[in-house]
Amino acid sequence: MATDYETLIKPVKSKRTFEEVSEKLKELIFSGTLVPGQRLPSEVALAQLFHVGRQSVREALRVLELSGFITVKSGVKGGAVIEGTILTKLAGLFLDTFKLNRMSLQDCIEARKAIEVLVLDFVFKNAAKEDVEALRNNVVEARRMLQSNRSAFQEHVDFHRLLARASKNYTLTVVVEIILAVFSDFSSGYRPLALKESRQMADFHEAIVEALAAKKKAAAVEVLRKDLALAEKRLRARARLTDKTRRPRTKA
Repeated sequence: MATDYETLIKPVKSKRTFEEVSEKLKELIFSGTLVPGQRLPSEVALAQLFHVGRQSVREALRVLELSGFITVKSGVKGGAVIEGTILTKLAGLFLDTFKLNRMSLQDCIEARKAIEVLVLDFVFKNAAKEDVEALRNNVVEARRMLQSNRSAFQEHVDFHRLLARASKNYTLTVVVEIILAVFSDFSSGYRPLALKESRQMADFHEAIVEALAAKKKAAAVEVLRKDLALAEKRLRARARLTDKTRRPRTKA
């Protein structure tokens, strides 16, 4: 069904018209009138609909892009597309804060352990069959990577994302995504996860899935703690390595 933009969009009158344009478009996104994947009219068309200058529309779209509401694609078939990247933006801001030393690695490790155990509690309450299947497929993909003697680091990270989504609690999903962004960035630039450790994590994840399917919450929590302990061990080892490389050399 085509969207009647002439009915949805009314002219705006303000000294800062780009703000009103961006706010109106956000309202349409929040209400579900504009949905992910939907392409907005051209800058010229939007300017005519809002009765504003093209520059005001361009600035409004820029604000929405920076905020994570839309993606502006170039090319003949380009333009502004509704695409929620707010979660990615939040993760990036959290990562910037971490890098500015406002938070310690210890804080993130402790927060992750507490939050993911809480997530598992919601997973046992709310997870659907398709969630369990998605987790199981993730483990299968990790095994496939390991059979090719490749580390399944990304699959291991995705497992925790899927676990958070299975909780059906979007707030917890956001928090887990943000914390994982820090750990993923911290791990980048180092040697890949050792195959022995990667296989151990795959074993842990498979055990969590089986415990979830069998509705054995205590068993799942126990294995999750072991999984997080292994990840913590690796992070601390890398933190020590980083400290050594940053430590100034003393003169003989």
